[in-house]
Amino acid sequence: MRTLVKFSLLLLCGRLAVAQDLATTQMNRAEMRKEILEEADFLQRELNHLKRVVKYVRPSIVHIETTTANQAGYASSSQVDEAGAGIIFQHDNSFFVLTNRHVINQAPLERIKIYLEDGRGIKAKRVLTDRDTDVAVVEVESDRLIPAEVGDSSQVEVGEKVFAVGSPFGLSQTVTYGIISAVGRRNLQLGRQGLKLQNFFQTDAAINPGNSGGPLINLRGEVIGLNTAIASNSGGNDGIGFAIPIHAALSVAEQLLEHGQVARAFFGVRMDADFDATAANKIGLFRAHGAKVSGITPGSPAEAAMIEVGDVITKFYGQEVEDDLQLINIVSLCPLEEDIRVEIFRNGQFIEKTVRLASRKQFEN
Repeated sequence: MRTLVKFSLLLLCGRLAVAQDLATTQMNRAEMRKEILEEADFLQRELNHLKRVVKYVRPSIVHIETTTANQAGYASSSQVDEAGAGIIFQHDNSFFVLTNRHVINQAPLERIKIYLEDGRGIKAKRVLTDRDTDVAVVEVESDRLIPAEVGDSSQVEVGEKVFAVGSPFGLSQTVTYGIISAVGRRNLQLGRQGLKLQNFFQTDAAINPGNSGGPLINLRGEVIGLNTAIASNSGGNDGIGFAIPIHAALSVAEQLLEHGQVARAFFGVRMDADFDATAANKIGLFRAHGAKVSGITPGSPAEAAMIEVGDVITKFYGQEVEDDLQLINIVSLCPLEEDIRVEIFRNGQFIEKTVRLASRKQFEN
């Protein structure tokens, strides 16, 4: 009898334990469910923001198709030699589309087709291009055009989230998402002729043939880059795309519109080609970066900014300077009518200067 009572008590205790575990599990699951819903709400708000950004910028992005004539001198209605994208901007009282030179592909005006997000075609009035940067400007004529917002590309940092919008494989208004993988990329073998001046953002946002000329956009809905090229073994997206910083592209565009040609910026320093890690350590720089000044052109912007021989230029226009060749590229792509911040290392201290660059032609003999 006592054995039976003990067994019944044990069975009851077991059932109580199971019920308690079930109640605990249900409480845990309820708490987990609450946390999941809270996090989902947060992620949904972020997703809604991304969707709003895309909706905001798309009216400022165009699809571009170009054709060339056949042997008889006519273009086939179905023939598309190049497809890409472009970005609408306003300069003074006129509108223009910023894109890549290789998208326009030297096509005559009548064979450049530009389409807005709503499907309307817009007329190209004139085309201006710059071979060294692969930038093209198409002045356009239409009503109800919406210019894009411009971001500060000198403040872009690695890890920043970005969108790429374009027409990969002719699929207009395609949006991809990623981050800035690197800044200041150069010495890249891009295209058949290459690009003389390189200072790219690198991104893992999917970029394919046809994305050229489209914008790289930040989370504020601002254009920070002009998508230009990919590094790929397959010809498609391998997660390595390159964009021209928008301040450089717009500087080229504005000069083309105003003067018909580009005046390259001039700083006015000669640099020490022998500056290396050993030399950097001797003056207190623990990382071999920067360009050491070995001479200054009289009357130059560098002299006006009181740059001195022996200074090491470590940052220029918000970008880290790795060596003298990179500094040349950065300067060549900088705007002329703008104050440029320069960080130098002098006597064991980092000092910031401001310089307004001049046109190189003023100092050419």
